[in-house]
Amino acid sequence: MERKKRLALNTSTSLFYQVVTIICGFILPRLILKSFGSEVNGLVNSITQFLAIISFLELGVGAVIQSSLYKPLAEKDDEQISRVIVSGQKFFSKLAKILTVYVIILMVCYPFIANQKFGFVYTATMIGVISISSFAQYYFGIINSLLLTADQKGYVSYISQTVTLIMNTVACFILIKLGAGIHLVKLVTSLIYALRPLILAIYVKRHYNLNWNIKYTEEPIKQKWNGVAQHVSAVVLDGTDNIVLTIFSDLKDVSIYSVYSIVTSGVKQLLLSMTNGIQALMGEMWAKQELDELKDFFGWIEWILHTGTILIFGITSALIIPFIEVYTKGISDVNYVQPLFAMLIVVANAGHCLRLPYNIMILAGGHYKQTQNNYLIAATLNIIISVVAVRALGLVGVALGTVIAMFYQTVWMAWYDSKNLIKWPFKNFLKQIFVDGLIVVLLHLFIHLSFLKTWFEMKSVTYFSWIVIAVKISILVIFISAIINIVFYRTHIRLAVEKSINKIRK
Repeated sequence: MERKKRLALNTSTSLFYQVVTIICGFILPRLILKSFGSEVNGLVNSITQFLAIISFLELGVGAVIQSSLYKPLAEKDDEQISRVIVSGQKFFSKLAKILTVYVIILMVCYPFIANQKFGFVYTATMIGVISISSFAQYYFGIINSLLLTADQKGYVSYISQTVTLIMNTVACFILIKLGAGIHLVKLVTSLIYALRPLILAIYVKRHYNLNWNIKYTEEPIKQKWNGVAQHVSAVVLDGTDNIVLTIFSDLKDVSIYSVYSIVTSGVKQLLLSMTNGIQALMGEMWAKQELDELKDFFGWIEWILHTGTILIFGITSALIIPFIEVYTKGISDVNYVQPLFAMLIVVANAGHCLRLPYNIMILAGGHYKQTQNNYLIAATLNIIISVVAVRALGLVGVALGTVIAMFYQTVWMAWYDSKNLIKWPFKNFLKQIFVDGLIVVLLHLFIHLSFLKTWFEMKSVTYFSWIVIAVKISILVIFISAIINIVFYRTHIRLAVEKSINKIRK
């Protein structure tokens, strides 16, 4: 299959999976909030995040394994592929055993460190139930997923994830409507998600000539431990907030955070899905040293990701509070309308997406050791600021820590790419950031103009009213973005239009 076709298939299946994830992500939490309350919702999200801590111990090996597979896959070297996979599987099997021990410790300790009112047995059994799918993933799921992604066949994973996600949503919806308890609901979720690694294992066995008994004298995964900093940073930036809130605040704040995360994480994952396959493609170009083609491709990807991020998160920044008002209508145990926190969490997630082209290039080029200090500093900034600020500012404090860490990391990565790898000019990044900021400022100026303000307000707290203003704001953002990009990126706009016309004609 040609590069472009694989990239298109990976992107489309990933995008469809993210759309399904967003839709299902809105359905189930709302049902849990209505049926079990905000504290149970907070407990479930808190436990999920605590279980995710075990991914610290992955130590970035997964990303290094993927990078180590690009060259042997390009050369069709089955023996070297087998060596990398066998070495990786040994690591993840050990991690699965460590996870088992960690779950037992968590079941004993969590009920005492979390500010929650539930009994010991209730909380401990919830942890055990939720952990089942995590064990299956580490024991025989991750290594196959890494192989498929590196081989630009990520679409196999996305399809299996989509199918199991729909199955889970339907099953949980039925169970909750029948009056099932939260433990049974989460048990069914874990068992359904445990099917994912089984599906991948069957596919890999049928389509790859792997020798699981192969021996090797030296470690086939070069720089095996050099991805530690990148991985720790990713885990901290994605997962610290909920953990800090659990320890230093309460489960109601965790519930508020999780509801906003449904929106921001959904939007972020939607954008991330557009990049699935890009890293593998860049990795192949770098392995073959096709530098001119890589530089042209990077410039195009940078503009697309910045433009897409500002479009989608610009719309989100204007619509998130009205949406939360509608989504939590009838839920009165907690005040979910938090405007300042909403803006900060939107900015933090937008920052995560704006750094993507630079981070992807670093990973595709295998520059793990050279960039590890940047990742460690970002993680440290996030933890320190969040812990210090949470007591005084609550939700706003933890979001502020993430925003500052993301800002630092994005600027540093752009600077690093300008000096190393493809030596992308830093002034290109500064110009892109200026254009991004200009679009967002103009959007909010228009929305808050006195003679237009009422036109962008909901007439009633209903989904229909929200959809009406969503259409209005989306049109406004697209119009502003188009005008600004025509002024500053005329060539990119012309090429995008030409490519679209050519595709339509075909």
